[in-house]
Amino acid sequence: MARTAPCWLALATIFASLLSVPLMAPPASAAPATPSQTKLSFNRDIRPILSDNCFACHGFDKKKRKADLRLDVAEGAYADKAIVPGKPDESEAWLRLLSTDPDEVMPPPDFHKTLTAAQRDTLKRWIEQGAEYEQHWSFVPPQHPAVPKIAGVKNPIDAFLRDRLQQEGLAPSPEADKATLIRRVTLDLTGL
Repeated sequence: MARTAPCWLALATIFASLLSVPLMAPPASAAPATPSQTKLSFNRDIRPILSDNCFACHGFDKKKRKADLRLDVAEGAYADKAIVPGKPDESEAWLRLLSTDPDEVMPPPDFHKTLTAAQRDTLKRWIEQGAEYEQHWSFVPPQHPAVPKIAGVKNPIDAFLRDRLQQEGLAPSPEADKATLIRRVTLDLTGL
């Protein structure tokens, strides 16, 4: 009888674990957006694909540019209908990506690069969503965000931190005494 007690305990633990699995699953309403629903960003999603596969011949370098086509800026891509916002079937760049003719297909075979199915799908969805170009982040002037109005804060950084804590439903930690602060600074400075 004493030998079966651990066995029953193990079975009870497994049974309880199996019952708790559905409780750990996120609610159906919190399901992530499907890829076709998410808004694509040129800088995050499209620029890396074009940079790896297209900019060598259709980028900013005028000496290396082929067909006088620029895909790194909207003006160049929209000018000769290489990309028609909202209409991938009218976009010459999209048609060239799908082509099986070695003289028409992009990137060309001698470039030794091809787009994956996922990259093609991303480009098509971006064109369908309006093919919005964005400036490279380094050319966008920084903007100061509005400081949240939080009572009892001493500086703007604390206001942002307190606002985020409130959004997450968390309370700030109590202020540390001087001895604790000195210990923390010492550990920080010594790298421990």
